[in-house]
Amino acid sequence: MLTLNQDKFFFFYDDCSCIKVMPDSIEHAYLAVLNDDLETAEIIFQKLDSPRAKWGRILVCILRGFLKELPTYFDIRNFLEIDLDLFLKNEKLDYVEQILGSLEILSAVNQEVYKYAARVIYVNKLYSAALKYLEKSKKIYYNDAELHFLLARYYLRVNDCEEALFYITECLRLIPDYYPALQLKQKIEDRWI
Repeated sequence: MLTLNQDKFFFFYDDCSCIKVMPDSIEHAYLAVLNDDLETAEIIFQKLDSPRAKWGRILVCILRGFLKELPTYFDIRNFLEIDLDLFLKNEKLDYVEQILGSLEILSAVNQEVYKYAARVIYVNKLYSAALKYLEKSKKIYYNDAELHFLLARYYLRVNDCEEALFYITECLRLIPDYYPALQLKQKIEDRWI
């Protein structure tokens, strides 16, 4: 049985001391990726039959810089953010760059990829980079209420209440009863007035 060196990796939990990683498991494959052993990760992912393993095979290709097959809309929706966050938290910046570099191709399958990336980047406090990907997302699919909500949060964070109000208004134009947006609008108005 493999054990996780909690001092070396962030692995989805704050306390990794009790995690046991079984050989040839999804977790084992991800540890191989974090150890820059893409060959072992690919072999393990190929042995497994699950949506996560299928995505893992595609992920390894992305990390190597080429795609053999495109992921599905749901592969991207279900796993891209999790893995991007994992690589950011583990300071695997070369992998982050490979994923971000693949977004243009992936956007042909799932037009929300730039928003997904922006959301992860924002949560990891890389605010100006998050704005870059929010702007890319806006060019692909402007009528996305969540995109406008995220833009409003960004502009409120940088104290641009006029832009924040514009984007929260756009969000509420698309989904008038979106409760988090209604709360954020009140927060923006309270700060601005």
